[in-house]
Amino acid sequence: MATTKLEDVLAYVPLFRELNKRQLKHLAGLMDVADFMADAAIVREGTKGNAFYVVLKGQAVVTMGDNFLTRLVPGDHFGEIAAIDGGERSASVTSETPVQLAVMTRMDLQKALRDDPELALALMVALAQMVRRANKDAH
Repeated sequence: MATTKLEDVLAYVPLFRELNKRQLKHLAGLMDVADFMADAAIVREGTKGNAFYVVLKGQAVVTMGDNFLTRLVPGDHFGEIAAIDGGERSASVTSETPVQLAVMTRMDLQKALRDDPELALALMVALAQMVRRANKDAH
């Protein structure tokens, strides 16, 4: 990310909108940047989750079984639930174009949450809001 700092991009991610600059910089420091070619399987449904991702460039599609769920574009994120609880991926994500992702491992995310209770609370609130929106959209 030559011209834009990762923490500036993270500030626009819905999951991180309530975080302060210090917290965003801390999270950005824990993330690596990974590039995937088009048609790459980034995560597979049913596999153990060990990372959380933020789309920086490109597009990817989310599928469950053979069903298309959504398209991911820069600023979207995925894998947060599996990264928190270590459970199985609920969907597959495949790159549609070449994509660049910010990646945080489950171990780094858990350490960040343990070390910063304010960060943990802010992420819990954001996740609760995501669940409420998903429930509302389902009805």
